[in-house]
Amino acid sequence: MAKNKLFARVNAWLDDETGGLERVMEAAQEQAAAPDIEELTPAEKRWAQEELEEERRIEAAMNDWTEKKGKPFVKALYNVLCVAVCVTMIALLLYTVTTLPHFGDPNHPINNEVSARYIEKGLQETGAVNIVTGMILDYRAFDTLGESSVLFTAAMVVLFLLRKDKNSARHSQLAQAMDLNPHSDTYYEPKNDIILQKTATILVPVVLLLGVYVVLNGHLSPGGGFSGGAIMGAGLILYVTAFGFAQMRKFFTYKLYQRIVLAALLTYAISKCYSFYTGANHIHSIIPLGTPGAILSSGLILVLNICVGFIVTCTMYCFYAVFRKGEL
Repeated sequence: MAKNKLFARVNAWLDDETGGLERVMEAAQEQAAAPDIEELTPAEKRWAQEELEEERRIEAAMNDWTEKKGKPFVKALYNVLCVAVCVTMIALLLYTVTTLPHFGDPNHPINNEVSARYIEKGLQETGAVNIVTGMILDYRAFDTLGESSVLFTAAMVVLFLLRKDKNSARHSQLAQAMDLNPHSDTYYEPKNDIILQKTATILVPVVLLLGVYVVLNGHLSPGGGFSGGAIMGAGLILYVTAFGFAQMRKFFTYKLYQRIVLAALLTYAISKCYSFYTGANHIHSIIPLGTPGAILSSGLILVLNICVGFIVTCTMYCFYAVFRKGEL
C-alpha cells in the first residue's frame, strides 16, 4: 500500500513538473511569435503584414498543390510500384519454372540415394506397407515430432491470448455479454435445432469411427495420425455445434485436453528417443516389426500414429472452442 502511494505521488509530481515546463515553453513561443505592435514603426508594421500575407499565400499554395497534384502523384506512384513488384515476381517465378527438370527425368535431384532407400528398403526396415507413413514416422520421425510440438504450441498460444478470464476486465465483449446474461449463450449454440441434433446423432459416431480407422490403418494404406486426427476433430466440432459446450464438457474438459496432449507428446518423444538410440548405436530393437500388412505391425509407427491423431484432434477442437466461446 505504501509503495503504491509513493508511486502515485511521484507520478503526480512528474505530471506537474512536465505541465509547468510546457506552459513556460508555450508562453515563450507566443511572446517570440507576437512582438509588441506598439514598439514597431509604420514601415516595420507594413513589412510584418506583408510577410504574414506571404506566408499564408505560400501555405495555401502548398495545400492546394498537395490536394490537386501531390495525392494523385503519390497514388499513381504506389500503383506503378505495385505493378512493377508483381510483374517482377511473376517473371522470376516463370523463369524458375522453365529451368526446372522435366517430369520423370532420371537426373532430377529427387532421384537420389535417399528416395531409393525409402522405396527399396522401406518395407523391410520399417514394416509399414504405406511407404509415406514409414518415411514420416520412422526415417523422418524427428521432423514429425517438431510438427506435433508446433501444433501443441499454437494451441497454447491461442489459449493464452483468447481464453476468457472472468477475473480480468479486458476479456472480449462477447464474454462480458455472456457473463451478464447466461441465457444469451443459446443464440450461439442452436441447442433446440432438432434437425441438426438428429443429424449429428447419426453422423458423429460415423465420423469418429472413420477417424479411428484412418489413424489405425495409416501404416497399411493412405491415412495416419494427421488425416485421422482432422476427421475426429471435425466430429467433435459437429457434436459441440449441435448439442452445445455444456454437453461436451460432460466428457471432454480442459484438464482432460491437457492430459491427452501431454501424454501423447511424451509417449511420442520417449518412443522415438529409444528408436534413435538403438538405431544410432546399431543396437537390436526389442520392438518387433510384425508381419507387413497386419494391423499390429510396423513397430512403433502404429503407436506414433495414435499419438499424432490425439494431438491433432485436440488441437482442432481447441481452436474452434476458443475462437468461438473463449474457453474449452
